[in-house]
Amino acid sequence: MKIVSTQLLIGMEIHVELATNSKMFTSAPNGAIPERYDAEPNTLVNPLVMALPGSLPVINKSAVAMSMRVGLALNCTISSFTKWDRKNYYYPDLPKGYQISQFDKPLCLEGAIEIEVDGEIKPVRITRAHLEEDTGKLGHELPGGGHYDGSLVDLNRAGTPLLEIVSEPDMTTADEAVAYGKEIRAICRFLGVTEGILQRGHMRFEPNINVVITTEDGVEHPTPIVEVKNLNSFKALHGAIEHEAVRQIEAWKEDGLEMGPNAKSTRGWDDQNLVTVMQREKEDAHDYRFFPDPDLVPLTISQDWIDEVNESIPELPASKRARYKNEYSISTKDTEALIAEPTLSRFFETCVEASNDPSECAKWLLNAGAKEANEQGCRVDALGITPEQIAGIISLRGENKIGSSAAGTLFVKLCSSDQTAESLAESEGLLQVNDENTLATWVQEAIDAQPQAADDVRQGKDAAIGRLMGEVMKRSGGSADAGAVRKQLLATLRQ
Repeated sequence: MKIVSTQLLIGMEIHVELATNSKMFTSAPNGAIPERYDAEPNTLVNPLVMALPGSLPVINKSAVAMSMRVGLALNCTISSFTKWDRKNYYYPDLPKGYQISQFDKPLCLEGAIEIEVDGEIKPVRITRAHLEEDTGKLGHELPGGGHYDGSLVDLNRAGTPLLEIVSEPDMTTADEAVAYGKEIRAICRFLGVTEGILQRGHMRFEPNINVVITTEDGVEHPTPIVEVKNLNSFKALHGAIEHEAVRQIEAWKEDGLEMGPNAKSTRGWDDQNLVTVMQREKEDAHDYRFFPDPDLVPLTISQDWIDEVNESIPELPASKRARYKNEYSISTKDTEALIAEPTLSRFFETCVEASNDPSECAKWLLNAGAKEANEQGCRVDALGITPEQIAGIISLRGENKIGSSAAGTLFVKLCSSDQTAESLAESEGLLQVNDENTLATWVQEAIDAQPQAADDVRQGKDAAIGRLMGEVMKRSGGSADAGAVRKQLLATLRQ
């Protein structure tokens, strides 16, 4: 039967490691915070993490509060009654033989956010966000290459608070799925619940993908849903979806299998060959034998607690985008760069308060600031320069007291100085020179040094004036007023 159309459908499970000080159900230290990133294997453990007999779980209040923040930011309803369940399955990195998760009474329900792709706004519904514990991880590769004969288990990650955000299948392209993933990441980072470093596993994406194939007789044939597991980059997310969109159609042409009971499967992403690979058939809920965890009491959440958490939510990326555009007249590209890092966004807004010039603040942070931060290997807000010093540079430029090249030099010097912009510019000889006698001396020296360029200008070849201006700037150490230099050169050569 001939295919007349296809429709890709994508839902997403996003796992967010919460940056609490301790783990989800124990006081063992949590490795999802910066100071513990490089902890030696199996050092962030205790009897409960290792599932030793007699160890009992206790709910981490901070993890619940963080999850509520995320739920409220995603416009979810926070359940007044929630509980934890045992999800039974065995993996070598899951010592208990079950995972403490939430089944029928999740913490957050029925939310939605908006994403933008190619100028189009699209809502994506959130089914639920439930709180659970992470597993450990297996090591297969030897340091420096090669593989172990078996695998090594590291339980440092086991027990880390994990918020699983589940969407409806509202996305229809890989670009939409990536935009959704980026927006969730931005929201969680602004809320301060995670560093959101994908390479460290702080967030993992698991798209659920299938294709509705319509044949020439008008019948729709939905392919079996495939869940691609543990993607930790937007490139992998995009590639896996694009591959599945093609593979599933070809598979249906061969076997005719459609969505239904026992038809789901999970696949992994092969970064080298850019294909998904079969892992296992996917279990249905009853296969996990969910039942309430007898060691954990259900949790009743008061409206007062919800209100308290709601008041702690800062301005989120969507609101910042609108405000930067409408109040600051910042371009979309610059806006996205500024809100890509929460600390940069906050630093930018402090600079705006100091200078009252959003466009110039954005320019300095995203150009000179980004360049210097890259060279120093740190964030822009950690360079050492203050918002007041940046405002001082902007003021000096606005008053034409300093040239663009000298201003760049001043920016770098201010990163290691507590002086004001003007005082440091003066002491370093960076303030622009407008004195006619001094300029006249430099101009004559430049003409003497570049006679051919001087003759070209005399003959009306204005392009040659650049060589002369460069010579003046060289002799002045960049302190000469470029406009005044040009004027003086033309007056001298064409009198």
